Amino acid sequence: MFDLTGKIALVTGASYGIGFAIAKGFAKAGATIVFNDIKQELVDKGIAAYKEEGINAHGFVCDVTKEDQVNEMVARIEKEIGVIDILVNNAGIIKRIPMCEMTAEEFRQVIDVDLNAPFIVSKAVIPAMIKKGHGKIINICSMMSELGRETVSAYAAAKGGLKMLTRNICSEYGEFNIQCNGIGPGYIATPQTAPLREVQPDGSKHPFDSFICAKTPAGRWLDPEELVGPAVFLASDASNAVNGHILYVDGGILAYIGKQPK
Repeated sequence: MFDLTGKIALVTGASYGIGFAIAKGFAKAGATIVFNDIKQELVDKGIAAYKEEGINAHGFVCDVTKEDQVNEMVARIEKEIGVIDILVNNAGIIKRIPMCEMTAEEFRQVIDVDLNAPFIVSKAVIPAMIKKGHGKIINICSMMSELGRETVSAYAAAKGGLKMLTRNICSEYGEFNIQCNGIGPGYIATPQTAPLREVQPDGSKHPFDSFICAKTPAGRWLDPEELVGPAVFLASDASNAVNGHILYVDGGILAYIGKQPK
């Protein structure tokens, strides 16, 4: 039920981090991996990283906010590799800026990458999925699909919107045997979050590091590899009756009010 042999999976922005971990897990389950990044040097680094893992991945340069580039990439994939069975909308950015200090242009950039791009890429792959009679779309949502926090107004708005886009794709295309679900990672130890985990000059933990560990029942940041099992489940036939669902892989944050002060 969890076998992905013969499936073609497109994971956007999967040169490193969460996307790379998920794509690597798909490959181990038998899928053919396709990924993109915005620059050739990032694609080349990604291909080299996959090769180190024994994976023959296909990389494309594509800005997923540009509809013409996405349509061209999807057409090439369908012609050169085959119809995409699994799409993971993973590419994303965050700008940690207080709302009243954030420009409208900065806000739009985050919305463009984190919300408009999943719409554009999903729209590009759905027609072939309909023809094939089956497809899986996984949107990488966030804790900020449910919770707010200072300095992330654009990111929270985008990820909240992505949650509802996930549900609407389910509503609109479920009749064609297309399942669209989301994964909401908790706080993951990636290069993007590394500055928030740096040890301070006095040897103490970063204040945000301490905050997250206190708010997480697991008491720690999560590893990208811990997203692989949930992702393989949502990409496989094991989840054919699961649609429009956001699976939060958060170490228990959403279930927890936090530690009582001593």
